[in-house]
Amino acid sequence: MKLAGFRHLLFNAFVPLMALCLQGSAPAQPAPLAPPQLDQLVQRIALYPDPLLAQILTASTYWTEIPEAASWADQHSDLKGDALAQAMQADHLQWDPSILALLPFPSVLDMMARDQAWTEQLGNAVLTQDAEVMDAVQRMRQRARTFGYLAPNSYINVIATEGYIQILPVDPNVVYVPYYDPLVVFAPPRPGFAIAGAIHFGPGITIGAVFGGWGWWLGSGFLWPSHTILIDHRPWTRLWGNRVGYVHPYGHPWVRPAGPRVEVHRLKR
Repeated sequence: MKLAGFRHLLFNAFVPLMALCLQGSAPAQPAPLAPPQLDQLVQRIALYPDPLLAQILTASTYWTEIPEAASWADQHSDLKGDALAQAMQADHLQWDPSILALLPFPSVLDMMARDQAWTEQLGNAVLTQDAEVMDAVQRMRQRARTFGYLAPNSYINVIATEGYIQILPVDPNVVYVPYYDPLVVFAPPRPGFAIAGAIHFGPGITIGAVFGGWGWWLGSGFLWPSHTILIDHRPWTRLWGNRVGYVHPYGHPWVRPAGPRVEVHRLKR
């Protein structure tokens, strides 16, 4: 009886201890960010075209995969279009399709990889506060438009409807990455400052049908009134609670390569 009682006592002490350990091993949901914090978080990407912004937000939820993807993209930055897609397939890349969709944009992946703390914070915000993140993007766009910095040009169309601002490529097949200083475009212009030169654009990146399997091909963007991110024409619904098992329903299902990733080291000319 004494031995049985000891075992019972030991069991009762062990179970709560194990439960505590298991709770400690799972990451706690991050505390929500206030609107001013979200505004600051999205400033550097708020003026990106909607299709590219949608891919960045979804890719940020897989922030641990971004540094390696950024390195691969840099090594293959001389490849475009079909040649890039063939290299991606030949190397059996294992990253999530949301990461693969950004490989044509090495400068974007490099920005995300260089500031991993920012990327992780953005990913956590998308997983836990997606609607508030989109509201912050709209506040920044409204501010830049009010001050005269955000306007249509030969690279982007700026469309204001129902209180929301869309930024769309002039040519849906060609995406230009904008470059700007958030301290400039989200503040009143100084007297004599040339507003037209505050936002400039990198070279056009052609996105054709070859990248449809990674969520592109006119299928990424937003339904702003309903706070919906669209990837491959379908709502992105990866949240904190389902982040481990979430599989996005791509129209062209992405199948992970059967074989291991192939390391191909190239010398850029």
